[in-house]
Amino acid sequence: MRTLPIEQRYETFSYLPALTDAQIARQIQYTLDQGYFPCIEFSEAPTPQEYYWTMWKLPLFNATSPQEVLNEVQQCRSEYGGSYIRVVAFDNIKQCQVMSFIVHKPGASGNSGSGYRY
Repeated sequence: MRTLPIEQRYETFSYLPALTDAQIARQIQYTLDQGYFPCIEFSEAPTPQEYYWTMWKLPLFNATSPQEVLNEVQQCRSEYGGSYIRVVAFDNIKQCQVMSFIVHKPGASGNSGSGYRY
């Protein structure tokens, strides 16, 4: 029997290949289309027991395009390049987090594992 290689997994899309630029933009667009508020969070060494990551600024309540969110991801990455960075979507009706996915893994070369090239 063959098993998956031992590797730390994070969040919703971590079992899939790294997202491309276009796929990340589409996920963010879906978030905005649903009326969810995107937020960027980062953590140096996330563990499955760690539910709370550090928030990069406040949630982007006024974001109207994926590019606005991606610009904030870029700023977070330039400041905290050695951290994992994820985009989180909050539902203001249910008042909870409804989606999250990693857009940057530290030490990833090129697009392999980072999900977003700058």
